[in-house]
Amino acid sequence: MSLWSWQYSFGKWLSWAFMGVSMYAHAEATVHPKAMLQAHNQVRGVENLPSLTWSPQLTQYAQEWAQYLARNNRCEMQHRKGKNNPLQAGENIYWSGPLQYSNGKRAVASVNDRQVVQDWASEKEYYSYKNNSCRTGEQCGHYTQIVWRNTQKVGCGAALCSDQGQIWVCNYDPPGNWQGERPY
Repeated sequence: MSLWSWQYSFGKWLSWAFMGVSMYAHAEATVHPKAMLQAHNQVRGVENLPSLTWSPQLTQYAQEWAQYLARNNRCEMQHRKGKNNPLQAGENIYWSGPLQYSNGKRAVASVNDRQVVQDWASEKEYYSYKNNSCRTGEQCGHYTQIVWRNTQKVGCGAALCSDQGQIWVCNYDPPGNWQGERPY
């Protein structure tokens, strides 16, 4: 291999390497409203429930909470309660850890709207419609919030954590998961 050829190959590799670093350095957790709404409505459609509509107000509300959790709560999942939830909105929260490499570096994992909703919807297997309850030791409240029959609007936000993890929040109006009531 000639010196020029080696320099060209190395330069090409170096530019690809920097492009990759740049991609991760600027990666962000981003909600795509159309995809997020479609994912929610696909889950609701299985139960023949009316489609949700996208709410800019709930989106801003969810984004504010996602950013709060990322900046002030070390990205630990925590639902809004009391005075922190003035809209009294229903809420689902999703957390994704960063990719961790053997050299100690971290990068933002590739997570999309459909994955987030499908993770919540996968709780359906733990929900018993007959008993209107979750299987003992399992969660199903994320699923039941998605399919709550009276819910009409959704809005979601996402934020990056300082460790390159990410937190996603969706808010619902009217809220669901009222004790003693069936979701649909």
